[in-house]
Amino acid sequence: MTDFLPVSKEDMFSRDWYYYDFLVVSGDAYVDHPSFGPVVIARVLEALGARVAFLSQPKWNDCADFEAMGRPRYGVFIGGGNLDSMVAHYTAAKKPRGEDFYSPEKKAGLRPDRATIVYTNRAREAFGSDMPIIIGGLEASLRRFSHYDYWDDKVRRGILFDSKADLLVYGMGERATREIAKRLRRKTSPSDMRDIRGTAFIAPDESFCEFEKIILPSYEETAKDPVAEANATRIEYEEHDFVRGRALCQSCQGRTLIVNPPAEPLSQKELDEVFDLPFTRETHPMYDSLGGVPAIEEVRFSIIHNRGCFGGCNFCALAFHQGRAVTSRSHESVIREVEKMTQHPLWKGYVSDVGGPTANFRRPSCKKQAEHGMCAKKNCLSPTPCSQLDADHSDYLALLRKLRQIAGVKKVFIRSGIRFDYMMEDKDGTFFSELVENHISGQLKVAPEHCIDSVLDYMGKPHIEVYEAFSEKYARLNQRHGKEQYIVPYLMSSHPGSSLSDAVALAEYLNAKGRQPEQVQDFYPTPGTISTCMYHTGIDPRSMKSVYVAKSPQEKALQRALLQWKRPEKRRLVIEALKKADREDLIGYGKGCLVRPDRPSGPKPAKAPSKSGGKASSQVRVSGRAKGMGGGKNAKVQQSVRSLTKENPSASPKGKPKGKR
Repeated sequence: MTDFLPVSKEDMFSRDWYYYDFLVVSGDAYVDHPSFGPVVIARVLEALGARVAFLSQPKWNDCADFEAMGRPRYGVFIGGGNLDSMVAHYTAAKKPRGEDFYSPEKKAGLRPDRATIVYTNRAREAFGSDMPIIIGGLEASLRRFSHYDYWDDKVRRGILFDSKADLLVYGMGERATREIAKRLRRKTSPSDMRDIRGTAFIAPDESFCEFEKIILPSYEETAKDPVAEANATRIEYEEHDFVRGRALCQSCQGRTLIVNPPAEPLSQKELDEVFDLPFTRETHPMYDSLGGVPAIEEVRFSIIHNRGCFGGCNFCALAFHQGRAVTSRSHESVIREVEKMTQHPLWKGYVSDVGGPTANFRRPSCKKQAEHGMCAKKNCLSPTPCSQLDADHSDYLALLRKLRQIAGVKKVFIRSGIRFDYMMEDKDGTFFSELVENHISGQLKVAPEHCIDSVLDYMGKPHIEVYEAFSEKYARLNQRHGKEQYIVPYLMSSHPGSSLSDAVALAEYLNAKGRQPEQVQDFYPTPGTISTCMYHTGIDPRSMKSVYVAKSPQEKALQRALLQWKRPEKRRLVIEALKKADREDLIGYGKGCLVRPDRPSGPKPAKAPSKSGGKASSQVRVSGRAKGMGGGKNAKVQQSVRSLTKENPSASPKGKPKGKR
């Protein structure tokens, strides 16, 4: 029988426990599912034969919740939750969020800001200086080095210095967690655990490092010098490789942060073992009276089949957390999980997702990386696919076919992000065809993000021509299979490198396509990404060249408004943006215009008869183009826009397929 982990002394006594070994603390509500990182760590510890108690969203104004189950024998593992706590609490405009899907009733405010730091300090207060405390999870992992913090608008030192934990586990921490737990049970001090890959610790100086190392610019240097911060970020990304990566040392206020090389990813067998752990796949019953935890609804009948991502999106932190090397579960492991799902009382026959960081990555990007690691200065897919890229969906397709045959399964959907550029590199179109035929729940979510080449290069995304080719093929396949399915494109405003003129060009692109996007994300400078480094420093750390950054709230609002130009509440901002960009030709009544001009105040003037029989001229020539009839300065954008009338037969003004061209 599968049980929840103990969350109280009563739970412990029901198991005849009068002590326990490890306490796991989470900033999320307790959902016993493998998509919740702290829960995975707790189950990994349990699989070692340890007694594990789970403390979710403790009150932090005192130590009472931390002390409620008594003192653990060996140590405390702390994670801030599935999201950085500041991202969970605040929007890209730094406004408090009203909801938290990782909390009961979507109630906001059940974890503190900078949860990992606060929880660690409370645990230290509760259990004393001799209690081993280990931090991990996304928040700790992405803040392991000195890093720009958007909410403080400054460079903060590595999180170990503020949290005062003994060790930090970064990345997907099962391997390091097992090793730490085994040594703690042998009474080894954390100060003697300096040789574990995938961990970080504080030492008097870099001589305590036991691996080949590189010295990073110090915290003090990165805090005051943008060039030093950009250089540090470049090195951190280049060395984040389990094959060739070296340890990184960064001094801070008289001490040194030592970050050991990344841990080796789990093998397929080891990954299967993690997902075979006895998760209940449910929220804890203590939340039943509160209506449960909304996050479970998205993942209850979903499958994580892979780890790692070589996509190279610079605004995404997953590669810096999970790594770029892709590993995947066996077919048998995934099938077992789906077969268990079919026995669930709420099962309706639909697997909601078979995905991961990127759904259609299931194998290494090339054959060389096993021996040489991932390339330090080259991405697999951007700006153009590497010549060594091995784009192949055959294994993923075989898995999906097997899942469709399981008794009780009606449909298997893919809702995680799909890398359309990787799909286009696969010359065997079978996967694309079967994706359209069998695995889309009405809408396919993809992320072209922008239409300007330079902006896409800063993002680490493919150029718009790739998306256009993908859209055309998607439309043809839908027509072939008799489907009425849509593309939901994700777009981003005010990413570093995007000027107001670039945002205008993107609005022109969308207007010509006949679409107003539903999904628009203002760039959010979250910890640990290359794009965040660009935002703070004005430097692209890959090239160490300067990059334009829209920082003021006003310009960010203007760029976002341009992507939502049809919304009445955005009209004033759109007009302001077009005037600032010297694009008043897009204010008018022509087909290419974005907004109509303001109505003149006062009585309407009498119409003057024209020479052509009384009809007033609708055009006024200004600088060689028709004022108010739509135009364009950017020749490349205009060429793309002209092609859009043909590029996607599935796109109509209402987003419905038109059928044959």
